Amino acid sequence: MQRITKILMLAAAFAASGDAMAQPAGQQVKPTIVLVHGAFAESSSWNAVIADLNKDGYKAIAAANPLRSVASDAAAVSAVIRSISGPIVLVGHSYGGPVITEAANGKNNVKALVYV
Repeated sequence: MQRITKILMLAAAFAASGDAMAQPAGQQVKPTIVLVHGAFAESSSWNAVIADLNKDGYKAIAAANPLRSVASDAAAVSAVIRSISGPIVLVGHSYGGPVITEAANGKNNVKALVYV
């Protein structure tokens, strides 16, 4: 679990670095990390990762993935994305990977996709 958390923090830092040029020195905005579970899991499977990311100053949330179809699941994740201002890193585990790929289409605030 710690390895996943470290990888996610690295991805978030990398994603945030793209916005660093637009921010005054010392005011770099950390992205919100949206975690999407795969099949045979649910949002609470990310609780330990969320706790670790929060400790390191990242806002992290687990989006509910209804597990109906990639298109409808991506629509559910897109609704979550639309409610967040600022940069976002989307993380998908297993089946969550295709879901985040579809959900990210056309979203300028999604700075990185991470596949676990």
